[in-house]
Amino acid sequence: MTAPLAPATPVLKNKVLTILILGILTTISPFTIDMYLPAFQQIADDLGTTTGQVSLSLSSYFAGMAIGQIIYGPLLDRFGRKKPLYAGLALYVVCSLGCLLSQNVETLIGLRFILALGGCVAQVATMAMVRDFFPPKDSAKIFSLLVLILSVSPLLAPTAGGFVTTYLGWHAIFIFLAVIVALIMVLTHFFLPSVYKGDPTVSLKPAPVIANFAAVIKVPQFYTYVFSSAFAFTTLFIYVTASPIIFLDIFKVTPDVYGAIFAFIAVGIIGSNQVNVWLTRYYSSEQIFKCAMIALAVISTVFLIGSYLGWFGLWPTIFFFFAMLSCLGMTNPNANALALAPFTSHIGSASALIGFLQIALATIASSFVSILGGEHVYPLLGIIVVAVYTGLIILWLGKRQIARQVA
Repeated sequence: MTAPLAPATPVLKNKVLTILILGILTTISPFTIDMYLPAFQQIADDLGTTTGQVSLSLSSYFAGMAIGQIIYGPLLDRFGRKKPLYAGLALYVVCSLGCLLSQNVETLIGLRFILALGGCVAQVATMAMVRDFFPPKDSAKIFSLLVLILSVSPLLAPTAGGFVTTYLGWHAIFIFLAVIVALIMVLTHFFLPSVYKGDPTVSLKPAPVIANFAAVIKVPQFYTYVFSSAFAFTTLFIYVTASPIIFLDIFKVTPDVYGAIFAFIAVGIIGSNQVNVWLTRYYSSEQIFKCAMIALAVISTVFLIGSYLGWFGLWPTIFFFFAMLSCLGMTNPNANALALAPFTSHIGSASALIGFLQIALATIASSFVSILGGEHVYPLLGIIVVAVYTGLIILWLGKRQIARQVA
């Protein structure tokens, strides 16, 4: 059964507060990912394993994020935005407290997977609520503003995580995360408007749900920008997963220096998102996305060649990661806005499918980190280059299909 059209764009009483709360919701998963990175070595020592094995708890979190978003899409369309949001965040709080009780790395890996199943609801609900609250023409700008808020996490989380790890131990990180998410639930309940109340005609049976996802993914504008950006998005996940190995193991920096490096590189995303907000005033999202993808391809290729030839030490490595993540600050907001623009119904499902496809591909790519990461950076860069050029090919072929559909 087809869902009704989404309600007309509401008049928000406090637009700034609404954007701020949506932005805070988007920081849950990044904080969960970034904050415990400086603790990898301490966790490995405490659980009697290696940092490579601990990195699998990051891959399991990515897998949980991908699967969870598919689950939440239909739920957000059926029950509205807030009920599934509360349920997922409550599961997150329980599992976060469970992580600190882990006695071995296998338990931690499993709990991080369930933790992601709960926490990823915030990302899906936020993307859907952007379409609830704002017209399509403003979506790219709103997504950029959300990424600006989201960018606080890589600035603060590794530094805070390094401090907590040094003085309180890695277990305290999960206590901190549980408390923060509980406070976010309270903030959401009292201050975030409820516009979309849910559609009881949306079926939760497997066949209609699959049919709905299939209908969404057949839209040329959707699959072109989702798959193209998803392959580029692997750059971020590979970097996040591999950064403890690259900087702590290969370049032998201390945890506090690692936190500072991580924060500095994150500035690239923050700056490029603000540039993106300015660029949307003069150029279309299609133009910005295409240019950012080409720039990412060129930068990653030079980085790969130079690393293979042994040209780059610590500082050039930091610079190139900074440059690549700066490109991502302009690919994702525009790709998400372009992918969602054709839809007036099933927005929750479309948002979930975007997250699933982006994170699923990035998870597969990041799983190679524990295999290829070790003594050199260039094997990881090889994965990034292949993924980025795949994204460019998809963009080129997809735009031709979009043109045929319009014609």
